[in-house]
Amino acid sequence: MKTGIRVRTATVGATFALAALPAWIWAQSAPQVARSPDGVVVAAQPLAAAAGARMLELGGNAADAAVAAAFAISVVEPSMNSIGGRNQILIRTADGIVAGIDGTTSVPLGYDPATAPRAAYGYPTVGVPGTVAGLMRLHEEYGSLPLTTVMAPAIDYAGHGFRLLPGEARRQSASRDQVAESEGARRYYLRPDGSPHDPGDRLVQSDMASTLRAISLGGAEAFYRGEIAARIAEDMAANGGFLTREALAAYRAEDSRIVRGSYRGFEIVGSDIPASGAIAILALQIAEVFDPDGMSDEAWASVIAQSLALAMTEYRRDSSDSSAVRVTSKVFARELAEQVTVPAAASLESGSRSGSGTPPAGRSLALAGVGADLHLPPDEGHTTHLSAADGNGMAVALTQTIGPGMGSKVATPGLGFLYAVTLGGYLGISEPGERARSGITPFMVFDDGEPLLVLGAAGGIRIISAVVQAVTRVVDDGLALPAALAAPRVHPNMGPEGFSGFAVEAAPEDGWSEAAVAAFRTMGFDITATPRQGAFGRIHGLQYDAEAGIWIGAADPDWEGTAVAPRPAGVSGGN
Repeated sequence: MKTGIRVRTATVGATFALAALPAWIWAQSAPQVARSPDGVVVAAQPLAAAAGARMLELGGNAADAAVAAAFAISVVEPSMNSIGGRNQILIRTADGIVAGIDGTTSVPLGYDPATAPRAAYGYPTVGVPGTVAGLMRLHEEYGSLPLTTVMAPAIDYAGHGFRLLPGEARRQSASRDQVAESEGARRYYLRPDGSPHDPGDRLVQSDMASTLRAISLGGAEAFYRGEIAARIAEDMAANGGFLTREALAAYRAEDSRIVRGSYRGFEIVGSDIPASGAIAILALQIAEVFDPDGMSDEAWASVIAQSLALAMTEYRRDSSDSSAVRVTSKVFARELAEQVTVPAAASLESGSRSGSGTPPAGRSLALAGVGADLHLPPDEGHTTHLSAADGNGMAVALTQTIGPGMGSKVATPGLGFLYAVTLGGYLGISEPGERARSGITPFMVFDDGEPLLVLGAAGGIRIISAVVQAVTRVVDDGLALPAALAAPRVHPNMGPEGFSGFAVEAAPEDGWSEAAVAAFRTMGFDITATPRQGAFGRIHGLQYDAEAGIWIGAADPDWEGTAVAPRPAGVSGGN
């Protein structure tokens, strides 16, 4: 381990006070790491991971597990995602084919950006939801169990209720005032007296259960063209929203453009715009030009931060095949790598290092001005990610979001779910049919065609930097995924003047040490030390040990998620 890192163990589970549910809900005390030859499901909330693992126990595959976990997480982590939101899905089939599904929210037909309000939340920010369409495609094209079986856990959690975890209760409370402005959201997420729920409170969502039950029986048709669609459109028309029944009926989950690159001999695969897989590939291929073995950990982190900053200048590029080829090419990465400065004096504690000199105080000289007018999305800690794999080689990386905490803060009375923020300038889109570009990055790493890593993250634009650094920790530092997720991260500061140094994770338990932060500053970079846990993305991912034939699932230690493996046949569970 290099000298600047302070890592905490990610293998200790936490016990959560959860509602007493049917006997098969058995993950009330689940660890953040799980290992199994039969697959693992990792999600940001224990009940969601348990729902996915149950599908594997029933003989389902990774697609069944991912759909079950995704619907469940929309119930038990509503501050981060919803069936009224968007998702991006990356699939590796059992026979090695990689495909992607784009369930991103879109601008409704008839939307006029010239006259629409520039709102931050509320009905005018609601676009066409994509989550349900994305999950239905995943189930229909890759799943094996009946939809009613796959959605049963989510319906159970909504109808019977579950106990709020501390983090979820805190996030709901933070949006209390805005949530109170919506009749539906107020009904579902505040007490009758208008106060927010406390940790441990039972949250029962009967209307959400009814909506999910209708989807389980009628699929996407029930949501986009049936009674649910009619109620959505009526509510929007009455409250200044732009989402119409026609726009809902026209929505389709699309194929993602799959992008590929390589990093030190490993194949790296993601999905392109509106996702950010190409940006992650570019950042890794820029960093690949440099040899971390000749640097201190701080110097290498500065190279990673600069590589990310350079890659993010491509965030607003055109969405086309030719653009994807250019941005993932090694030639382009090498050209950009010429702008990276490797510090000559990297650490008070480090050994050997390389580089061409120290940048002037406050910024890297080579990157001055990079990123101006880039219009990256807000740097907020929202979104959820889950990963699932089975014993036959299928794996799924699925990221789901509603934007900032509690999304639009709007829910239609009688339906029970929140909508994502899409319109109003939040994501910089305005043309009818346009899809919301984001930092969402479902990602996979392959070793000679076999999966090595299946991952993604939550955390706004910091999703990209979290994914990139998890890959480098495994490939360059030789860490197992649980340790890689516990290692401290950096993220470039991309302000109006361009790259201006970088933020460093400084949480007491697992951040950079004080000596490391001082070393960053001696290099001449403008450093923002951030002590808040979870501020640098939260990864829920999988690593495959091909030699042992075992999947290793790891939940980010900065969150309340868990990794759950299916129980062996004949092992019963209980409350």
